[in-house]
Amino acid sequence: MSPFILKVLPVALAAAAVPVGLSLQAVFGDRQPHPVAMTVVLLSGSIIYPTPGEFLKEGRPQGNPRIERQLSRPLEIMAYQVGAADYADCVSAGVCQPAQETRAIPSNAPVTGVSYLDANAYARWYSQVTGGQWRLPSDEEWAFAAAERFAGEFEGVENDANNPARRWLTSYKAEVDLNRKPDPMPKSRGSFGFNSLGLADFSGNVWEWTSTCYVRTTLAADGSGVASSVDNCGVHVLEGLHRAYMSNFVSDGKSGGCAVGTPPDNLGFRLVRDHSGWASRILGWLGIV
Repeated sequence: MSPFILKVLPVALAAAAVPVGLSLQAVFGDRQPHPVAMTVVLLSGSIIYPTPGEFLKEGRPQGNPRIERQLSRPLEIMAYQVGAADYADCVSAGVCQPAQETRAIPSNAPVTGVSYLDANAYARWYSQVTGGQWRLPSDEEWAFAAAERFAGEFEGVENDANNPARRWLTSYKAEVDLNRKPDPMPKSRGSFGFNSLGLADFSGNVWEWTSTCYVRTTLAADGSGVASSVDNCGVHVLEGLHRAYMSNFVSDGKSGGCAVGTPPDNLGFRLVRDHSGWASRILGWLGIV
C-alpha cells in the first residue's frame, strides 16, 4: 500500500463541521484557505530518528542517539505551511497576534515571524472555525512527513568525547560548506518543491515549530542507559535545514535560541489533524483509517 494519499477535502465537507452560527464563508469570504483544502495522509513508514535534545555523559556532550521508529497510526498533515494570508484571518478575528514580519513578502508566502505561542493560538482558532482538531506535529511526526528531507541534528563528522569543541567546529564547517545564504526572503508556497510523499517546502528557508519540548538527558557513566532527564517546555523543537531549539515566545530565529549551526532564517509552521467522531468515520469509509 502506498505510504501516503494526497486528497482535497471538499469545501462542503469542511463547512459541515463548522460550529452553529459560524461558517467558512463568514470567516474567509470567497477565498478558501489552502491548508484546509489539501492534506496528505501518511499510512505507514519508518525512519532512523536522532532523538532531539541535549545528551551529556560525565558532563560532556554526546551525539544524539539514533533509533529506528515506525509510524504507528495514520497521520494527516497539511501539504503546505500555513500561509501569511490564512494567518491574517486569525489576526482579523482578534485571536492571533500579528506576525512579526516587517518585510514585504509575497501574498501567498508562508506566514513567518510567528512564535510557538502564536502557532498554537492559530491551531486553536483554526480548529474552532473548521470543526476539526488541529495541532502542531510532534518532532517525530514532522520527521516522518519530511521523509528524505529530514536532517535532524546538524552534527559534525568528529565526535571526540574528550574534546567537544571539535564536534562543534566540524559541525559549523559542514554547514558553511553548504554555502547557505543568510536571511533569505520568504518565497511563495511551493517554491522549494515537493518531497517523495507529496508534501511541499520541507527544509526550505522556513523552519517549522513542533510540539516537542527540549529535553536535557544525562546518560549513565557505565553505559547502562539514562541517569536523569529534565524537560524544559518553555523551549520547543524547530525543524528545517537542521534542528533548532527556541523559547516559546521567540518569533525571529536570529534573535535567540540554541542550535548547532547558524540560526533559522524564518519561523513558521504547519498543522496535523487529529481524527475523532465524524472525521474518523469518514476516513474509515475511505479505507484510510
